[in-house]
Amino acid sequence: MKFKFNNKKYCYFDEFPKLKNRDWIDKKISKTPILVSEDLRDGNQSLIEPMTVETKKTMWTLLINIGLKEVMVGFPSASKADFDFVRWLIRNKQIPEDVTIAVLVQARKPLIKRTFESLVGIKKSIIHFYNSTSPIQRDRVFKAQKEAIIAIAAKGAKYILHQTKKYKNVNWIIEYTPESFSNTEIDFTLTICETVVDILSQKNIYKVILNLPTTVDLTSPHVYADQIEYFCKNISKRDKIIISVHTHNDRGSAITSSEVAVLAGAQRIECTLLGNGERTGNLDLIAFAMNLYSQGIDPNIDLHCPEEIIDIVKLCTKLPIHPRHPWVGKLVYTAFSGSHQDAIRKSIKKQKQKEIWQVAYLPIDPKDIGRSYKSVIRLNSQSGKSGFAFLLERDYKIKLPRWIRNYLAPLVQNESERNMFELSSCELYSILKNNCFLETPFCLLNYYIYKNSLQICFYNKLIDNKVTYNMYFSILECKKILLAFIEMWTLHKLTLIKYYIQKINKYYIALIRINLHKHIFIGTAIDFDIISVCLKSILSAINKIFMDCRANKLT
Repeated sequence: MKFKFNNKKYCYFDEFPKLKNRDWIDKKISKTPILVSEDLRDGNQSLIEPMTVETKKTMWTLLINIGLKEVMVGFPSASKADFDFVRWLIRNKQIPEDVTIAVLVQARKPLIKRTFESLVGIKKSIIHFYNSTSPIQRDRVFKAQKEAIIAIAAKGAKYILHQTKKYKNVNWIIEYTPESFSNTEIDFTLTICETVVDILSQKNIYKVILNLPTTVDLTSPHVYADQIEYFCKNISKRDKIIISVHTHNDRGSAITSSEVAVLAGAQRIECTLLGNGERTGNLDLIAFAMNLYSQGIDPNIDLHCPEEIIDIVKLCTKLPIHPRHPWVGKLVYTAFSGSHQDAIRKSIKKQKQKEIWQVAYLPIDPKDIGRSYKSVIRLNSQSGKSGFAFLLERDYKIKLPRWIRNYLAPLVQNESERNMFELSSCELYSILKNNCFLETPFCLLNYYIYKNSLQICFYNKLIDNKVTYNMYFSILECKKILLAFIEMWTLHKLTLIKYYIQKINKYYIALIRINLHKHIFIGTAIDFDIISVCLKSILSAINKIFMDCRANKLT
């Protein structure tokens, strides 16, 4: 099959500044930029079913509760639902003192006027206006020269300034976006932004924000970083301007583009929870914040319980979340690979409470965001010995020695491949029990201690008979009991290879490994009494011998 893939239709994007010296490449992010939610606007307009006013209220509550201080609340001049929502926020005093809302509007007089009408009664707000600037938009959409595009921005800025003078005691923050910044000639972008800033440099304007988006992402993140750095170094009145970025995920690099933009001088980031947005989405606010957190930087928002965030976002957007979604997907902290499981298990055991987090394959402690270690290691056909050892230790407190892990590994693998599904710790315990906890044909009835002797009474179901052994000791200890029992066993010539005894709360578990004619047999038992558990474990191994003899597995 041949694909008719015509790459000649496209070319490398080279409309970017040629920086001789890049400063951003040697910097690191040391603090969280201003985080701005676009869920109620950019996120909302990308939905199949846009949010209602009631749904917007639910989303608004979530955004405020997690600690966001700037929220884009909509496009009130273009949508009745957005207009009504903004009025609800103001009339019902739903905006906390430390939170600033933003509204979006095109650089057109009637729309600007309607936008200000939605904000009557506000104390502080961002008026975010924009117009398209890229060559494609100029040539193919507006059929306008650069001068006409600059005139659109200038008229919009002047009319906004005119409207602000009608409202007293309001802190107006004006944000301007040269839409398609990353696809526009950088010198033209500087020219149009300088024009807007000059107009807005008035006493009644609280702040000016210049938002520089990747409206459609066409190139690698390092090019965007160069554009941001060049812009920051060449725009005048830099100290009076906040540089904002708004990255889209067309190339799957929205997070990287935003991070390098911060290195290059951006102070503000526009994003959405879980990355919902046009086409492939916007910058994922949670992923960006968690990236910072994993580097020891406080993201200034509350993400300790992402499940609640996910549930509300899914309710409001009617969109699913991928199980491998960065940081908060259900399978993100789950390892099925055997080598990964082994590394995680060993790392967690060595991790000290107050030291820097150093656990292989887990960049953060899952407990920080409400995930338990139960989700970290799970068993399927791709898993290894460390995986089931971890689960049995976590849920049953059984610490399996390596030789018992090696014995159980093929049994676990066969069960997983037979059913082709994930194995739970309960199912793993059943595999251990069914193959190692054998109580027939021989089972212990009781034992008695008389000074330096031990009398053992067990039942032989093969001949329906009770059997009694007497053993003598100078010191009564587990190894001597096992060796003496094996020596007295006349039906087979057995050799003790290894044994392991562990106390779990009030119980003891014993695991024994014996040899018969170069065949290995494992026996296991659980009991309250240490002597009883030793005797039961060796009888369990002997029972395994009889089972294999019956099945003709042993000659």
